[in-house]
Amino acid sequence: MSDFDFDAIDFVTSDHHFGHARISELAGRPFSSVDEMNAVMIERWNALVKPDEVVLHLGDLALGPIEQSVGLTSRLNGKRLLVPGNHDRVSPATQSNRAIERFRPIYEDAGWTVLPEVVEGTRHGARLLASHYPYAGDSTGVERHSSHRPADAGIPLIHGHTHENDFGPHGSHEFHVGVDAFGFAPIQFELIDAWLEDLRREEESIAAIVRERTVAGESTPLDELAREFGVDLGGGDAV
Repeated sequence: MSDFDFDAIDFVTSDHHFGHARISELAGRPFSSVDEMNAVMIERWNALVKPDEVVLHLGDLALGPIEQSVGLTSRLNGKRLLVPGNHDRVSPATQSNRAIERFRPIYEDAGWTVLPEVVEGTRHGARLLASHYPYAGDSTGVERHSSHRPADAGIPLIHGHTHENDFGPHGSHEFHVGVDAFGFAPIQFELIDAWLEDLRREEESIAAIVRERTVAGESTPLDELAREFGVDLGGGDAV
């Protein structure tokens, strides 16, 4: 989906796994029960998000009995947009078209607008992609759903899926927004703005050095400049 209006987004998040009884065990979450996890995540969401604010959720919203687990999310504040993850019943990566049409009303009744698997647009004029999946990396040793991931053309990407505890930027142009890295709560999009501004300054700095050395008749290998500015030209390590 192109021309998505990221300027309209106030918060971004992913990978809540509401109703998933085993996710605390699998992802090392500090909850004694699924009911405690659900309650804490709803409380933290509503403490941050006002009813009129817009939240972009990057998938794996809820598991377990679908009516019950997705139904829980109707208690969440805000206008809510869902980019499907592999565990969502509206995911083209794991569900048939017939299943998606069957389950979509359950999400819509809980207040969700279901988006495509990859959305592309701009934030304050800067190009940005959003997907459940990173360009590369997985929570297992297997690179799953590769045909449903965005193609890496160097555009900054916000994503979930990995359940990493490390938050924020990784590689050269990816940013993990999952709740396991952010205290089980959404994050303000201003954090993404700061990251995009850092990327812009980095690109401008590299371009300026290249211009200066070209004028001086010097030749500097691109990988040398990349190391100087901490840029991973290989697209980043898998996580």
